[in-house]
Amino acid sequence: MGLPPRLLCCLFLALSLAAAARAATRHHEWEISYQFTHSDCVRKLAVTINGHTPGPTIRATQGDTVVVRVKNSLLTENVAIHWHGIRQIGTPWADGTEGVTQCPILPGDVFTYTFVVDRPGTYMYHAHYGMQRSAGLNGLIVVEAARGGHDAEPFRYDGEHAVLLNDWWHKSTYEQAAGLAAVPIGWVGEPQTLLINGRGRFVNCSSMAPGACNATHPECATQVFAVVPGKTYRFRIASVTSLSALNFEIEGHQMTVVEADGHYVKPFVVKNLNIYSGETYSVLIKADQNPNRNYWLASNVVSRKPGTATGTAILSYYGGRSSPRRAPPTTPPTGPAWNDTDYRFRQSVATVAHPAHVEPPPPRADRTILLLNTQNKIDGRIKWALNNVSFTLPHTPYLVAMKSGLLGAFDQRPPPETYAHQGYDIYAVQKNPSAVTSDGLYRLEFGSVVDVVLQNANMLDANKSETHPWHLHGHDFWVLGYGIGRFDPAVHPATYNLKDPILKNTVAVHPYGWTALRFKADNPGVWAFHCHIEAHFFMGMGVVFEEGVERVAELPKEIMGCGKAKGGGH
Repeated sequence: MGLPPRLLCCLFLALSLAAAARAATRHHEWEISYQFTHSDCVRKLAVTINGHTPGPTIRATQGDTVVVRVKNSLLTENVAIHWHGIRQIGTPWADGTEGVTQCPILPGDVFTYTFVVDRPGTYMYHAHYGMQRSAGLNGLIVVEAARGGHDAEPFRYDGEHAVLLNDWWHKSTYEQAAGLAAVPIGWVGEPQTLLINGRGRFVNCSSMAPGACNATHPECATQVFAVVPGKTYRFRIASVTSLSALNFEIEGHQMTVVEADGHYVKPFVVKNLNIYSGETYSVLIKADQNPNRNYWLASNVVSRKPGTATGTAILSYYGGRSSPRRAPPTTPPTGPAWNDTDYRFRQSVATVAHPAHVEPPPPRADRTILLLNTQNKIDGRIKWALNNVSFTLPHTPYLVAMKSGLLGAFDQRPPPETYAHQGYDIYAVQKNPSAVTSDGLYRLEFGSVVDVVLQNANMLDANKSETHPWHLHGHDFWVLGYGIGRFDPAVHPATYNLKDPILKNTVAVHPYGWTALRFKADNPGVWAFHCHIEAHFFMGMGVVFEEGVERVAELPKEIMGCGKAKGGGH
């Protein structure tokens, strides 16, 4: 027999109060500065937190408040930090997205980010100003489940390790940005090195000028992950890459996928894991192999023709006869074929909600936005566009402008919600690659259910379409379906998974494919939705959603002071 409603209500209130009583405040003091580093043994200026890249891992428990006091000591450069995967419920100004939710932190200034981590899981933080993320300003956020809460983990393990995957260039982000804006374009090219926890080894170190590359520098020493024989380990894996889709493997050890973007997954076993920029996963491995040798952790580029050597780290067994830093006796795994789209597609489809943690999506949407993702040209410059509109950030952040009544701060005309899909050939080069720029946004009715379908297509070069990982700020969304080919609004919605779709904040759109997602516009604020590849967002691949902005509390004055908001918005 169930409990009476009144008793149930009291019990829920008691549990909520108990959780609130246990919540803690986690304080961090960060100074952002340029330092010479040797992440891949090559001496390079990097954006660091307290002198290090990656920055410190933020550890908290569900319900805690995180307070990060950021001092910008970059001298000639602004900064903003995004807390990727944290929904910022009630604190949209802390999302850290320059041009959308805040003015950047000026050189010498201090800004304090304060937010609640309301859900357990694996997340990340990174710069969200220009292309700073690829300069080294990034790190992990690990949120433990509250004791006795309904979000308790549906799996067991004996220990855990954190793995932050990245790609690394020797050129500065200034050089990269200048190249992308040039005519003809100066593309960023493939990364020089793949990093694991900020460490890698540039393969051509010996060919560089004296002093430029130090293969024995401790900052590029291979990362070692130690395990005890017979134990089960959780590996929290996050990709903060600027360009590369990756395939991650722990040699000789099968991985059971149990979490994606902070949500529990119906467990499935893989030999290797495809992970796109902005995604996080947790996998379980059993330390059940020969303990007297070491094993590779390997990171390989997929979805682009690789021009970068495998990124490596070492798995070492306690008590084994092999020195922890000794290279394994094998060559590092090279992963699946880089252009095997079907292999990656199948993993996407296999990622569904854990049976005990299904959050059913609303049965239907109030509004559908169909976005055609194309490569275009504007004034001779190569850009990316959605429905022929290439996104530009306004000088006054949307949140500041809308709360201050500065309607002239951005284009009041919304971008188009669809394209002429019935006659569009996604496999052909566009006949007319021209597009327009806009900083307009989509205004969503608060509380409404919104479907977004992302449609990939051919690029300016024939027979070329790339994977795009799309990230939504301020929300999680249900991934309703994937497809290859042109999405048909009259046919494909009938194939949606409404039974057990996974909730995520970042999702891949495969080459020549489509991805359908659904979310509730129930978080007051202004939120970016964009490709998580740095160069692609810089080139216009993004949109912005506004919902319930009138419900947002008074903004902190510290986020103002740029564009039309100079002087506090008066």
